[in-house]
Amino acid sequence: MKRLQAFKYELMPNGEQTRNMRRFAGSCRVVFNEALALQKARFDAGEKKLGCVGLCKRLTEWRNGEPMPSGRFAPWLKVSPVHPLQQTLKDLERAYRNFFEKRAGFPRFKKRGQKDGFRYPDPKQIKLDQGNSRVFLPKLGWLRYRKSREALGELRNATVSLSAGKWFISIQTEREVSDPVPEATSAVGIDVGIARFATLSDGAFYTPS
Repeated sequence: MKRLQAFKYELMPNGEQTRNMRRFAGSCRVVFNEALALQKARFDAGEKKLGCVGLCKRLTEWRNGEPMPSGRFAPWLKVSPVHPLQQTLKDLERAYRNFFEKRAGFPRFKKRGQKDGFRYPDPKQIKLDQGNSRVFLPKLGWLRYRKSREALGELRNATVSLSAGKWFISIQTEREVSDPVPEATSAVGIDVGIARFATLSDGAFYTPS
């Protein structure tokens, strides 16, 4: 069985890295909101909504200086790494799918200061140096983090988030385990599903092999 698990650590960025993380999170929020506005406008006009590929094409245009649906110009989007911006569009596509499949409400515009963050989906761009308690992220460089435990398994992606004025990184890993349900030393809730064989209350989940 394959086990996916997230390991969360507090980051210790310097001043420049802190400013850049705020900038990247803001860019992702703007891209999400502009893409959502574009989809709503197309719906009101009786047009078919754009898929993720179409939205990524629009993102490229916005980064190259084309106006957004709001009329604003955002060539400064080039300052942010492109993969987290593309991931934001995938998140919007997933939110639409969940709405149409009646698993969630209609996507809402994001507000500044609420769930600020961004995700690096490509593990090839991330370097984890656990021996020195540091992680490398594109356009941020090496960041120190407070190592509370060892991250086990092969790195899959990393999510950076802001909470109570502090920055955190959640590193998702994947590894093979022989026992799908490890012996528990404390109570752990289990939610059995289809896409995920079992999801534990500690954030770990299993996928069918």
